[in-house]
Amino acid sequence: MADVTDAAFRRIIARYGKPDVMWTEFVSADGLVATGATGRKVPVKAARGREKLLLDLSYTESERPIVAQLFGATPANFFESARLLKELGFDGIDINMGCPQKNVERQGAGAALIKNARLAQEIISETKRGAGHLPVSVKTRLGYNDDILEEWLGALLEAAPAAVTIHARTRREMSLVPARWEAVGRAVALVQARFGTKKERLVVIGNGDVRDLAEAEARARESGADGVMIGRGVFGNPWFFDRTRRTSPTPAERLRAMLEHTFLYEELFAGRKSFDLMKKHYAAYITGWRGARALRSRLMSARNAAQVAQFVRAEYPDI
Repeated sequence: MADVTDAAFRRIIARYGKPDVMWTEFVSADGLVATGATGRKVPVKAARGREKLLLDLSYTESERPIVAQLFGATPANFFESARLLKELGFDGIDINMGCPQKNVERQGAGAALIKNARLAQEIISETKRGAGHLPVSVKTRLGYNDDILEEWLGALLEAAPAAVTIHARTRREMSLVPARWEAVGRAVALVQARFGTKKERLVVIGNGDVRDLAEAEARARESGADGVMIGRGVFGNPWFFDRTRRTSPTPAERLRAMLEHTFLYEELFAGRKSFDLMKKHYAAYITGWRGARALRSRLMSARNAAQVAQFVRAEYPDI
């Protein structure tokens, strides 16, 4: 998720309750190549663009195993980008074929690839060729306007990715309807019909509307999925994956984690990313208690981490 699952966000999650695998925010395969991934000379403006993309791909050892996610629509650029990601030491490469953002789809990328199975297959093949030993996976949806899972997933399986994450909605549904987890079960059945019970068969991961770890485990059992990807459920809740925790975080715990996240964001990105991007996390951290709404509103005027801390401690001196 662009400008959400950045390095600061992932490091906070790793500290409070690390998941089995982490994904980066998605980056443009076309942009990586156009801005010098192949080593050729590029204009100054393009070089600055590459620097930003590489910043989006920064990670620490604490986040491993970590998978880099790409989007785009040009197979040759996926090949070059995969070579770069292998050199950068990632543990896997994921291809986004489900993003519904209009600016992504206008490029023929994201969910638009659901309408072009042949191109999707070529992108997977070229990514695998560039990735070498790294596993290549796909994140996608049930279909574009309609649920065509069997047809669409069948086409993806022909290109043999290592894993497929199924967001259990169509592109048209966005996130406006409940995720249909029975469709994840259909995906599992389709893979089993093709590969049987072989250990090397493609991995199926489900995604959509999972609110806590217990629900994630239940969804995996019910659907037969090999795993569950969490998105919005972890916003403001870096304890999501902590199996030892038995109680919900208190307001004080949320505020302390939020401040830690804010100062880390500033440390990593000051002068390189807008501080305002950090503010989208505050609605998730600051919720569920009296006075939360007023504090969230006040923080929207903060210009740096020190001001955020000042506003919080004016209301909560013990934080």
